[in-house]
Amino acid sequence: MRPKRPTALITGASSGIGRDFAERLAAERHDLILTARSEDRLRALARDLEVHGTRISVLRADLSEPGAASRLAAEVEARGLRVDVLINNAGYGTYGLFADLSLPEQLRMIQLNIGALTELTWQLLPGMIARRHGRVLNVASTAAFFPGPLMAVYYASKAFVLSFSEALACELRGTGVTVTALCPGPTATGFQARAGLEGSRLFVSGRTLSSADVVDEAYQALLRGQTLVIPGRTNRLQTFLTRLVPRAVLPDLVRKAQERIH
Repeated sequence: MRPKRPTALITGASSGIGRDFAERLAAERHDLILTARSEDRLRALARDLEVHGTRISVLRADLSEPGAASRLAAEVEARGLRVDVLINNAGYGTYGLFADLSLPEQLRMIQLNIGALTELTWQLLPGMIARRHGRVLNVASTAAFFPGPLMAVYYASKAFVLSFSEALACELRGTGVTVTALCPGPTATGFQARAGLEGSRLFVSGRTLSSADVVDEAYQALLRGQTLVIPGRTNRLQTFLTRLVPRAVLPDLVRKAQERIH
């Protein structure tokens, strides 16, 4: 008889950090529930992970749609699946002056980066608390520590994720459920292309971590029940320096860092 494995639900699992988390958790003997917008890419990933003997459920969802997270949670329950680990990874950013960007696009970003994450956590947390065991990892960003001219809504959304995660971790102390906020810096994924950040100083070659490196640190933090993890020494130093730099100066520093150099 096959021993029972913990089950992890990963949003935004088709690429980048989400995909690398799927690969790591499969290797660490977790069953998986994979969700993203592209069912074809999810099924291709599921085939790649079969070598680990992992049971994989593919649930296509566009979590930028209002109510999609609750529908996803209902489908998980209808299939008789139990979520032991929740990786809230889905999210994106857009680049440009706030007043020039599409309002519907900004609202979709808020729905995905904040609304779906909050909704899915609320739906799945009671079961974890009742079982007195569970792990939640919310993907924030080093952007959470800064105001973000040229990506104002994205930076603000990640500040929410960090604050929310730290507050939940405190509320859940002693329940057997942990919450970890992952705050990666610039990472080599498809994020920069979608956000329109090609050519930005933030993504100069040699200054980015791979998503696999980010997941390596994040996975260890998840196991420890660590509330905050910032992968990479440079990223940890930069976030620490925000305590020393006058708040009024930070927006200009961030804007300069984000401007395109070609």
